[in-house]
Amino acid sequence: MARKKTSIRMDTSSPTSAAPGAAVPRPATPTGQGIPQTFRFTAPDAMSVLLVGDFTHWQNAPIPMRKGPGGVWEVTVPLAPGIYHYRFLVDGEWRDDPECTLRVPNPFGSQNNVRFVS
Repeated sequence: MARKKTSIRMDTSSPTSAAPGAAVPRPATPTGQGIPQTFRFTAPDAMSVLLVGDFTHWQNAPIPMRKGPGGVWEVTVPLAPGIYHYRFLVDGEWRDDPECTLRVPNPFGSQNNVRFVS
């Protein structure tokens, strides 16, 4: 019996690749179905805050956040169940989510925040 050869391609062009054994993230469907996930970042003096992650193909499709009272930037994104890595771009600078306690190293010497959606 012949064995089927399987290859795995890791995308090293983004700030992270899936960790060994990690579930492959599945973004929301094109119809926007998924479990609503709210992301917040406090930056009263910022001019722009973008949500970026494996679900946005990092900087290829960043999600603009809206500034609310007290300088809290917020956006809600529908995501399918999975494990997601993300960060914020605040006025063009990479920033961590101070509310997220689960982080993993990335190939750029910093860390990505991790969110589980179930």
